[in-house]
Amino acid sequence: MSQKGISLFQLNQQIKNILSDTFTSGVWIVAEISELRYNQNGHCYLELVEKDENSDQIIAKAKATIWSYTFRMLKPYFETTTGQSFSSGIKVLVNVSVEFQEIYGFSLNIKDIDPTYTLGDMARRRKEIIARLDEEGVLEMNKELSFPEIPKCIAIISSPTAAGYDDFTNQLDNNSFGYKFHYKLFPAVMQGNNAEESIIAALDKINEYEDVFDTAVIIRGGGSQADLNCFDSYWLAFNIAQFPMPVISGIGHERDETIVDLVAHTKVKTPTAAAEFLIDCFDECREYQNGLREQFLEEVNEVLLSSSEKLVHLTNKFSPMVCQILERKSNQLSAAKQRLKTAGTHLLGDQFHYQQRLNSQFQYSTERRIENQKTLISQLQIKLKTKIKRQIEQQKHHLSLFGQSVKYLNPDHILKKGYTLSLKEGKIIKDIDQLSSHDIIETRFANGSVESQVQKINRKKKTKTT
Repeated sequence: MSQKGISLFQLNQQIKNILSDTFTSGVWIVAEISELRYNQNGHCYLELVEKDENSDQIIAKAKATIWSYTFRMLKPYFETTTGQSFSSGIKVLVNVSVEFQEIYGFSLNIKDIDPTYTLGDMARRRKEIIARLDEEGVLEMNKELSFPEIPKCIAIISSPTAAGYDDFTNQLDNNSFGYKFHYKLFPAVMQGNNAEESIIAALDKINEYEDVFDTAVIIRGGGSQADLNCFDSYWLAFNIAQFPMPVISGIGHERDETIVDLVAHTKVKTPTAAAEFLIDCFDECREYQNGLREQFLEEVNEVLLSSSEKLVHLTNKFSPMVCQILERKSNQLSAAKQRLKTAGTHLLGDQFHYQQRLNSQFQYSTERRIENQKTLISQLQIKLKTKIKRQIEQQKHHLSLFGQSVKYLNPDHILKKGYTLSLKEGKIIKDIDQLSSHDIIETRFANGSVESQVQKINRKKKTKTT
């Protein structure tokens, strides 16, 4: 051993020996998989972490390995037991051997896994999410929205290549009653780690057209139970629960109910069932309208029959009286017609003479007004010419004065009087603070210029003001 200490290799050997003596057999540990990757040889490399329950901050981290011969058995065993894909973001209970290599450092070698722990953790997390949504008062919020009687405009969240999307649109387009639906696809990833973020983004886009659509439908094709894990997400359920229009979930599973199904307005099993539900809404509305029409026709027929009977009775009762009234009114109308004709003739004669008198007065008044306006225009023309001439003379005088001012302000004129201009780098020096010792400056005279170097700068002392 060196007098200054031991080598790094010796230190790592000591650590390796201590760990080997301490951990003589496998250890069962609980951790969350934060990263996971495979190589071409079939080995699986992981990063395991532990997070604080209150702050969700990482408080421990370790690298881990599952060699290919073990991974080929553990992965299918875990996924068939839990229905959950072996991926990042899940909690696991694994049996590990603690290893330390002088070059690669500390790592864990995973030998076995207990899938029942992950099942319990998934159930616990699902229960916690449902309880949290309930405490926040949003669990039933989407269900409380009124579903439109005729859901004609549909916003669809699905993968454009999903078989469930084709089943849904074919069912709508080819319904036996010929109902016309308008729908638009908002593409999203429907499984895997990116599904939650992708579906929420699609919901946000639909929300921008809230006034256009009647309902939103989330659909996907069939798949394994592991493919449904993204639909047990708190944030996805939170966004659906508070969505401003009714949401229908038809994510293609028969047995289990996801949290998204719980918060959605309406849950159906498959995309085809979602389309049938919408078509049924039209059927119910049509049946209701048919019932109203039949009821209306029956009531109208009853009213017509009753009114017809009353009309016959009234006709028989009042027919003689009506004939007498009509004859009397006809005589009165003939007399009034004659009086109106005579009065109209007198009125037309009076109006003709009155109109001739108005025409004469109007012609005389118009001629006088024209003469007055001509005289006024002539006077205005004379005044305008005089005013324009005076303005031109004033502007000439102003221009002459401005020309003299420009001439006196010309730098060449100032230089001819014995003044000089000092420049630094082609710019006029206006303040001594622009200069430093050894600066090269140019001094211009009326008949030439000189260059000089600043040797000393004398600044005036600043006086304090009270």
